Amino acid sequence: MPAVDYLKRILNARVYDVAIETSLSPAPALSQRLGNQVLIKREDEQPVFSFKLRGAYNKMAHLSQTQLARGVVAASSGNHAQGVALAAQKLGCKATIVMPRTTPSIKVNAVRARGAEVVLHGESYSDSYAHAVKLAQDEQKSFVHPYDDPDVIAGQGTIGMEILRQHHGTIDAIFVAVGGGGLIAGIGSYVKAVRPEIRIIAVQSEDSDAMIQSLSTGLRVELPTVGLFADGVAVKQVGEETLRLCREVVDETITVTTDEICAAIKDAYVDCRCVLEPAGAISIAGLKKYVAQRNVRGQTFAAVACGANMNFDRLRFVTERAVLGEAREAIYSVTIPEAPGSFLKFCELVGKRAVTEFNYRYAAGSEAHIFVGVEVANRDEAAVLAVEFQANGLQTDDLSDNETAKLHIRHLVGGHAAGVEGERIFRFDFPERPGALVDFLRTMNHGWNITLFHYRNHGSDVGRVLAGIHAPPAEQQALDVFLGKLAAQQYGWVEETQNVAYLRFLGRGRTTNAQKLRGASH
Repeated sequence: MPAVDYLKRILNARVYDVAIETSLSPAPALSQRLGNQVLIKREDEQPVFSFKLRGAYNKMAHLSQTQLARGVVAASSGNHAQGVALAAQKLGCKATIVMPRTTPSIKVNAVRARGAEVVLHGESYSDSYAHAVKLAQDEQKSFVHPYDDPDVIAGQGTIGMEILRQHHGTIDAIFVAVGGGGLIAGIGSYVKAVRPEIRIIAVQSEDSDAMIQSLSTGLRVELPTVGLFADGVAVKQVGEETLRLCREVVDETITVTTDEICAAIKDAYVDCRCVLEPAGAISIAGLKKYVAQRNVRGQTFAAVACGANMNFDRLRFVTERAVLGEAREAIYSVTIPEAPGSFLKFCELVGKRAVTEFNYRYAAGSEAHIFVGVEVANRDEAAVLAVEFQANGLQTDDLSDNETAKLHIRHLVGGHAAGVEGERIFRFDFPERPGALVDFLRTMNHGWNITLFHYRNHGSDVGRVLAGIHAPPAEQQALDVFLGKLAAQQYGWVEETQNVAYLRFLGRGRTTNAQKLRGASH
């Protein structure tokens, strides 16, 4: 069936018994930054917070009463499952959903809440798919494919119909996230039949690019593994029908990184106050990358935000990586002399730039290694700052693209240090403003050694620091005077020298009773 023949199917699709016509929302902040008009198709507004309801219901609405009485089986990483469950609820039939074990709990629980039976099987959609097909055959139930079915494709195509109805002006391109290909096949089929001049651009995660590889080779490439961050599009092999259609309707393809997806989630939140799941934000990430690569201005682009079933506990990772995806944070490993005063000199080189993270632990020897994150305007500024560090005799490695450093090493800097017996550990609250750290170091006695330093920007007005200070015994009273001055300057602090976590993982031995009594909190 040619793509143009899908027009009738889409026009007659039965999606609005359960689905709604979602908003095509302007993104003013993103539009201004990119110099193009950006429109976001808000499929997160659907009752199941995803576009998948459209195709699932349209497929099931075309089943006979006998087929519905036997029940349906589906395989899904989450969003299709919720669509099938709601459709089954509406049509009064039983649904069994096979989901990968890696599926976020928010999606599993949502499916069960709709009355469907959930079977957890396999590590990816492809594993679940094979098991679901066998279940359907064994139990003589109808299998509801998430993408490789004409009725499912037609249901998703109603999104394209809505976009053209909602925006009567020029649209230069529509960006669509691709997993198995049902969404882009449907949208592309409608748009190319009505407005063939509009470019359809497929966007995939760089570690789950089965459609892009398949379009390149002309064959259905099966990936050995897929990345699971954007689980909604983690498909090892695209559909046969979707690939055939995509050959006709897709004009360009583009891949995006995890960091770029996280930055796009932030963009959607800023403009629409919605929290998209990674798969839901892929199209926005692709749009941004397309504009950056081609340096286009004054055009109108639409991005389909296809879902918002985000696990809440994933938000910390997203916020940490969003600044990297925007190229607004640079991460460095910098080697400085292990000597009093060198820490201050390094901070003065950083200047008024906001420090997003600072990790340091004293190590016996002539050199100290620090892990630092710095807010920058772009990658060019990050490179200039690295050159400036090196010009001042500091060995510097840019770790901004080092995945191990970003995921693990940044949280593991430290350990038990030799030669720091008698150090005291404090939690400090700094005002979150440029220069606050330098001001703190300037007021401290330069004869004291900072033996540990950890700081992370938490997005609040107070910066939280864990620091170790090693002062000679004769200087302990002066250190207490210094701490009193800090309290007067509204630098809150708590001594943590006896904190069990410090003693277990960072400390050496026990401090004296005198040191215990000396601690105070403010």
